[in-house]
Amino acid sequence: MTDYSDITAKLAALSDAELVAVLRPVVSGRSALWALRNALDEVAQVHHAELIDNVTPATTESPVRDASSAGVESGQVGGGIPVPAVPFPPTDSPGAPTIGGYSTSGVPTFDSVRDKVEQRFGTAQGMGELDRQTPAGRSADEQFQAREKAARERLDQIRKSVRGNDVDRHDP
Repeated sequence: MTDYSDITAKLAALSDAELVAVLRPVVSGRSALWALRNALDEVAQVHHAELIDNVTPATTESPVRDASSAGVESGQVGGGIPVPAVPFPPTDSPGAPTIGGYSTSGVPTFDSVRDKVEQRFGTAQGMGELDRQTPAGRSADEQFQAREKAARERLDQIRKSVRGNDVDRHDP
């Protein structure tokens, strides 16, 4: 078993920005770590925003205010309340969520296709069984069986005639 104490000690000594800079490339190609990658990206954007001196543009106050606009005043849209990003898995990961049998990119899943095929096969099989129980279905089956019987009889006649011709040739 490998001892990770040296690595963890070195990582613990890093600042937050340095740790994010180290971990982002490590998790970038791993689809199972999508949530960690999104969290690191969010933290990286926060640190990037802290480095910019003036994020809020200068706004002008309008002298006339109505009663409906009274409330929390802020120089920015959203009132300065941070909204956390909603993590979502990448579409190329094998564990991507599906909605109604389709992936997030709109491709049907194998399970949904298999279910549709099985449902159509079952419906076709059931329709065939129901058709055979109706008078029209029974008469069609009877006609098919009569044709099969006539075809077998005709084939037997042809075979007998061919055998008869073969026997005549061999007898000089």
